[in-house]
Amino acid sequence: NYQLYTIDILDKEKLEDVFKNNKIDVVVHLAGCVGVRNSFENPAKYLRVNINGTINILEKMRKYSINKMVFASSSSVYGNRKENTFKECITDLIPISPYAVTKLLGEKIIYKYTQSFNMNAVCLRLFTVYGPRQRTDLAIRKFTDFIINNKAVSLYGEGSTIRDYTNIDDVISGIISAMKYDNTPYEIINLGGNHPIKLTDVIKTIEKTLNKKASVKYYPMQKGDVERTSADITKAHALLNYYPKTSFDKGMENFIKWYYINKTR
Repeated sequence: NYQLYTIDILDKEKLEDVFKNNKIDVVVHLAGCVGVRNSFENPAKYLRVNINGTINILEKMRKYSINKMVFASSSSVYGNRKENTFKECITDLIPISPYAVTKLLGEKIIYKYTQSFNMNAVCLRLFTVYGPRQRTDLAIRKFTDFIINNKAVSLYGEGSTIRDYTNIDDVISGIISAMKYDNTPYEIINLGGNHPIKLTDVIKTIEKTLNKKASVKYYPMQKGDVERTSADITKAHALLNYYPKTSFDKGMENFIKWYYINKTR
């Protein structure tokens, strides 16, 4: 029970058709240029799509009196921090990649629209989402593919980086809750898995799930990669009744089942 339009959010005319021809109650804005490392190759494109595209959507919402948005922001906005966990109230944010900058700017632009045009918005800072249909350039998908195909896995920073991996099922539940949230006009909320994992342990979990040993090559840390992410999800508990339910082991098991079914497609 849905209508699919495959369009560019920079195309104002096609966006106009979508908003004009549908009764829309909530916009869940997940579109944009993604990937920390790729953003260094073409920062202008990231700014154009992630900022101008977001403004295009907000302008259509304003025109058609749609007053609720859920926006996919990113844990990358926190940059490298000394805190053990990252809280939404941190104000001295220093993003270290063009991608992260565009996500932080997106949050600020959306905030100004909520102030100026009687809109409500929830900006969800997503922490390393993984699961079925994961992009091929992301670590878990690449590692799985390489191990299965007897290729060496490249680990940057000696595999010492730590990420708060969040299963796609838990993220979807958080998004649905955010769509229903209307107690305040604007909120920034972390969605994390609540269990940060070292990259070398990710490899071990994939090895265990596949029952196959990985060949590993180590490289220096790449620019834009943060050393650690760890979400404080107290606010998500309180406002969205968000509780991540999928353990990393179970999440990897589900992902690899999907991978084997779909790897030839």
